[in-house]
Amino acid sequence: GEDVKPFTPRKAKEIVMSLQQPAVFCNMVGNWPALHWNAKYLSAVLDGKTIQFRLGLKTVDLVPQFETRCSYVKATLEEFLAWSCGQPSCLSGPFSCYEYSKYWAYADYKYIARIFEDKPEIFQDIRWSDFGFPGRSGKESTLWIGSEGANTPCHLDSYGCNLVLQVQGRKRWHLFPPGDTSFLYPTRIPYEESSIFSKVNVANPDLKCFPKFRNATAHVVTLSPGQVLLVPRHWWHYVESIDPITISINSWIELDADHKARVEEAITRMLVCAVKSAENPSDGDLWLNPTEVEATSHEINLQYLNKAVSAYFNCQKASVSEQARPSSTGAEQRTSASCKRKKRKVGCEPEGCRLLTHEFGFSTFKAEKLQKIPFGPHLIEVLPQSQETGLMGAVAVGSDSRDPHENEGGHFGKLHCTRKQSVMSNDCETPAHQMDSDSSPNASQTALSTNDLLDCLVNPHVISLVAQLLLERTRV
Repeated sequence: GEDVKPFTPRKAKEIVMSLQQPAVFCNMVGNWPALHWNAKYLSAVLDGKTIQFRLGLKTVDLVPQFETRCSYVKATLEEFLAWSCGQPSCLSGPFSCYEYSKYWAYADYKYIARIFEDKPEIFQDIRWSDFGFPGRSGKESTLWIGSEGANTPCHLDSYGCNLVLQVQGRKRWHLFPPGDTSFLYPTRIPYEESSIFSKVNVANPDLKCFPKFRNATAHVVTLSPGQVLLVPRHWWHYVESIDPITISINSWIELDADHKARVEEAITRMLVCAVKSAENPSDGDLWLNPTEVEATSHEINLQYLNKAVSAYFNCQKASVSEQARPSSTGAEQRTSASCKRKKRKVGCEPEGCRLLTHEFGFSTFKAEKLQKIPFGPHLIEVLPQSQETGLMGAVAVGSDSRDPHENEGGHFGKLHCTRKQSVMSNDCETPAHQMDSDSSPNASQTALSTNDLLDCLVNPHVISLVAQLLLERTRV
């Protein structure tokens, strides 16, 4: 008989598109063939094809292991499995220089459409249509294969929300709301379009250097096979593999807000590339993430900015036209956010820019009008970690000046601080009355660097304001 799921595709999509906190779907993928994608099965399917692995040290220091600080090898899944099991054959293989007890390996961010390009039938093993996204399959998904300890530095995704299926092993997710952005010390170095990194190693935070991290509220969940995690838009996340082998599959769901986000990313790219490219190359700062092939020219970045602005207005016009027409039941699916790192997909035509919320005739849909979210055994909310069970030193501390319902960027407040004057340190804003002899700027401190300037110049709040001003100028 037909596999009965706790939520219909329509209801699941309502939840995905409206929920502003992370949650775990259970019992939604029991009939997905992708649940059988364990490492041995994938090794057989890939049949000796090599993929790139990122390697990092299992030792945890105070600095995040950004991708610029990792090593890379190309290996087969068979070689990876042998290495993770400590087999002697690894003494001469691609992992021979990396002792399993000291290193982790991560084949992260692998486009399923690319690594299985000669086996397109496998795309249908993944059925995001069960979550209300018809036509979305493995072709619009990415694969992640890691050993114990493999991790992704804490960051937020500029585009879309995220659905993550755990297939093998368990992963622990540490999530922080958008309102905690200032507590996580955002940086664009290393630079990668679509990802804003945190300077804080949330697994071992340096609270002397990043004192505001004490105020961050961690939401922690361990994702097990068969479960699907919803990561809402602009939620920060640090992810670590806690079993010997972990496999997960994800897909990014594009949102209407991405159109402005692409303008913001275009501005950021233009500024970061212009400033960092002017530095002396002998400084040796690996500022470009390995996922970014090259620092494009100023002219190309300016073209990208203009295309992003044009696409923003085209899509605005299209959405207005769509709302003016009777609701459609079969609006075209948009999937460009599913490959988050495919840059510069900004020339979208109006007919391809309908809001995802229109696909089921939701033109008047509002999150606040949604019936109560059906939390329970099939939809588990990821709750804030209590102070008693603080996350590796990151204790959720209440503040009488903080509104728990603040939206994204709420902690930045207005440009002119109305409560107290602040002075700038290298990494953060520190209220003047809180400064002591250890943190006060003085002549003996290290001089400000280009990256210090960029952290302020391309701060998400500043870029958002610049984008708004730019769009207003263009509109006039």
